Parts: sequence; structure tokens; C-alpha cells
Amino acid sequence: MLNAFIRVHIQRKSSSCRHMLQSCVNMDEFGVFAVFGENAPPQKLLSSKGESRVCVAVPASVRQVVLFSSGRWEDRICVNAELDDSDKFPITIGKLTPYNKCLSWEQWEEETWTHNVTLNLTLEGGNRLESEPPIFLTVNENTPKDSSGPQAVLRELNSKRKRLRETEDEETDENAQVKITPIRRMGGHTKKGQKLFASGADVSKGEEQAVMGKTPPSAAKTKTRSAKTPTINTGSLVVPSGRWGQTLCPIDAQTAILIGGQGSRMQFCKDPMWKLCTEDMSWVAAETLAEGPTPEARIGHTAVYDPDSKRIFVFGGSKNKKWFNDVHILDTQSWKWSMVEAQGKVPPLAYHTCSMFRGELFVLGGVFPRPNPEPDCCSDSLYIFDPTLSIWYQPIVTGDMPSPRSGHSACVMQQRKIYMFGGWDTPVCYNDMYMLDLGLMEFSSVETSGSVPSPRSWHGSAVLSETKFLIHGGYNGSHALSDAFIFDTEYNTWTTMALPQLSLPRAGHSIITMETTDCHRFPGSHEGDDTGNRRAKTLLVFGGGDNEGNFYCDLTTVAVDDLVNWS
Repeated sequence: MLNAFIRVHIQRKSSSCRHMLQSCVNMDEFGVFAVFGENAPPQKLLSSKGESRVCVAVPASVRQVVLFSSGRWEDRICVNAELDDSDKFPITIGKLTPYNKCLSWEQWEEETWTHNVTLNLTLEGGNRLESEPPIFLTVNENTPKDSSGPQAVLRELNSKRKRLRETEDEETDENAQVKITPIRRMGGHTKKGQKLFASGADVSKGEEQAVMGKTPPSAAKTKTRSAKTPTINTGSLVVPSGRWGQTLCPIDAQTAILIGGQGSRMQFCKDPMWKLCTEDMSWVAAETLAEGPTPEARIGHTAVYDPDSKRIFVFGGSKNKKWFNDVHILDTQSWKWSMVEAQGKVPPLAYHTCSMFRGELFVLGGVFPRPNPEPDCCSDSLYIFDPTLSIWYQPIVTGDMPSPRSGHSACVMQQRKIYMFGGWDTPVCYNDMYMLDLGLMEFSSVETSGSVPSPRSWHGSAVLSETKFLIHGGYNGSHALSDAFIFDTEYNTWTTMALPQLSLPRAGHSIITMETTDCHRFPGSHEGDDTGNRRAKTLLVFGGGDNEGNFYCDLTTVAVDDLVNWS
């Protein structure tokens, strides 16, 4: 595709430009090139013998930027690409790597593009010096001959969008009642008055007065003693940036993979993929470890590991106005990404759930992209993906069907049932429970007792045992929550937990359980493995946000034995 793109430019330009482009393609020497606008030739920004940091002032009329590399990467790791506007607002393009050699960016992908944009490139690896100052370059602007063509239409459209945004901002300033908090430091990240869920839950439609779902009668079954196990914060110097809407997927007793997420100022994380090593609770940046086409940055997606094929399946999610229904597969043995060309139809979805059962992916609920079929409309459908045949299909499901929703949770229990809890469908927030019998493909409403959680979405959930799972945190349409509950499927009973480790309000976080071998951290009963080390099943909580501008990168662990014995 890159060669085709360059050939188009060769046909348009003079013989001297043609010679330059052909040399760009054929040479073995490493270089990074940029194309500013539709009619501009590639310009070399980084070379094997040049500087490792470059800043380029992008002409005001340019609305497209294309970056690509040419030549041998050798020991170079990646090239970080970022745009800054006049207010130093970062707009992440992504990373060039030996396996991802081309990036593109268009103004209409983001509504934050302004004049005085600067492109910043930083090369990692090779002979780069940490203290090396950036080199400032300029771009020769190429103006299309026909000012009445598509570029003029786009400029007019962008001008109208800008005027409309300014008008909306003025109206928002006059009518806004959102709490604005001063900037301060917390958890290593900057805090600003930013509402995480304003766009997803549509606070502007009066969600603070939302109609809540029915709460079953509660019985007094609450315990408030402290847990024995401590909170573990990773001791590594390198950690993921604070984020919410990511996935954390365990692949074995020592490893979990973090994918995606969105951080401060609603920017998608520049470090979208990490590997967690549970032996010492350390993080390793993993974006450049895997070959093949990596998934585009996103939130609200799902990532599920299949222990039989040892592959991670990433499905759906959203990025600004883009919504996805693609399936990306990471082979954890070869560490290669691949994208599935699937048959059948599945709509673009975000904030759905995805469960693995007998080698197939069961996708429940989720929210559709705007404005299709209508703004913030949620799904009540079940879609199944068969990786063997690479096909999507919808099974016949009977019983008492749950209402449409997204931001809910789903736990596979006893290898034959999916328990579905909570979620929202603007303006309603739910705390009801449904069970899907995977043998009969039949839904049923679950009548529960005990200390029932309040209505919520974007909460975390994790299976603790064959009969128990945990619900923690979430968002209720007004604020983030910090409470925790255990549901017992044998008695259909809720139990409240008061854990100091889980006392921080957060939503959009990740909760998983996995066996670890770090026995001295987790007192209690343990089993031994083949090497003589003791194993303990552990709950891990990562990231999320509090809807007040804080995005977390902490890692908290709790012994599952203590949680199960609690209830």
C-alpha cells in the first residue's frame, strides 16, 4: 500500500521529485519520511546518521500527515510520533516500528486540531543520546492550484466546525454545572476537572436524575472486617501511564497482557501494550515485542485468552468517532499479531462483554456508534465468533431476555453459565442479574438476596471460585464507586465487603484473577507447583478513573482465599 501511495506521487511530480521518491524506496539506509497534505512530496525527517529528535512546524493549511520509514531498522526500536497544538495539547499519532512502518493522521479524526501544530518525532534505540536536543525543521507548503476543490471544501467545513465548537463551548460555560477542580498531583498523574463518562453516559441529558433499575429486597448480610493481605504497588521504575477503558488479560501464572486505554485530557495512551510479570510485579513495555499489524488505539474493547490455542482475541471498542467490529489475534507463542477476515455480520460495538466458551467468543450487549441506529442505543443481542471457521453467527436464544445495555459485566461460572450484571442504557442504570445457560441457550432473570449492589456500569468483575464472583466499583450516572460485593451462585446471595485495598473510587478499571508463585506476599493456604514454589490465586486490580480527573496506574493485589473465606 505504501508503494502504491508513493507511485501516485511519482506520477504527479517532476522528474527530480520522481528521482527522489524512487531513491527513498530503494535505499537500504534507514530513514523516516513525512507527507504533509495530499499534494506534497515526501520529506526526510530522520536518517541513520542524523539526529534522533525532530520538531516540525506543520503549515496551517495541511490537514493530513503521513509518516513512513524506509531502510533497515537494525537495533532501532521505534519512532514516537506526536502532534502538539498551540496550547501544547498532545495529539498522538502512534509509533513506527519494524512491523508497523506507516502511520496516517487526518484533521477530521480529531476535533482538537488547531493552527500552529508541531510534529514531534523521537527515535528510540540505535545510537540515540538521552540528552540530545531536538532539531527544528520547516515544511515547504504546497497549495493546490484549484482553490475551489476538495481542500477548499474541507477548509470551509473545518471552519464551520470550529465556529460551532466555539458556540457550544460558550453555551456550556454559561450552563455547565460540572464540578471543576484545581490541578493537583495524585498517583503520579495530573488532575484536571474532567468527567470521564460525560460522553458515554450522556450526563448532559440529566443522568444525575436517571431512572434506576429495580433493586431486589436486601437482607442484612454485611461484613466489615479488614482483609489480611496488603496492597501491592509495582516496584518497577517503568509502569504504564494512568488510564481507563483498557483490558488486562492473563495468559499464564506469571504473565498478563495490558492492551489499550485512554488517559488524561481524553487522549489515547501512547503506551497501549504492556506485559505484567507477576513474579516481581514488574511491567515491560510490549508494543514492539510482537510482530504484525497491532490493533489501533481504542477503549471499550474486550480481550479474551484461549488456553487451548494460546491466543488472545481482541474485539471491538471505539476511538473518538471510530467504532470497531474487527477481531485481532495475538499468538502468545510466536508473538505475532494477525487480523481476522471474518464471515458473517457483527455490528461495531463498545463496552460489551466477551466470554470464552468451548473455543468460541460470546459477545453480549454493548453500545452502537452514533448515530446508528440512534444516539447511544445499546444492544440486547448475543453474537458468537467461531475462530476455527472465522465466522460470526447469532444463535437462537430463548427465555427471559435482558434489556439492551452496555458497560455491564459477565462471568462464566461452572463452565456452563454466564452471569450478567448491571450496565446502562441512557438514561437507565441497572443492578439486575441475568443468567445464560450455555447448554440450553436460555436466559433467565436471577432473583437475588442479601446486600444487593446499587445500579452501576463500567464496574470490575472477576471469578473467585466455581460458585463465587466479585463486583467492584463502577459508575452510577453521577460519580465513581468504591464498594465491593461477592455473589454466591449457589445461594443467589450478595455479600458486601469493606476492603481497604479496594476503597478508592474507580470505574473503567481492570480486575483479573490468576495464580501467582510469590508466596511471601500472600499469607494463607497455598499449593505447591512442580518446582517446589507455593502458588496462590490472587486478585489483581489495575487502572481506572474516578470521574474527577484522576487516572490510575496502580496495581493492587488481594489473596483470593481471603475473599472466598470472607463470605
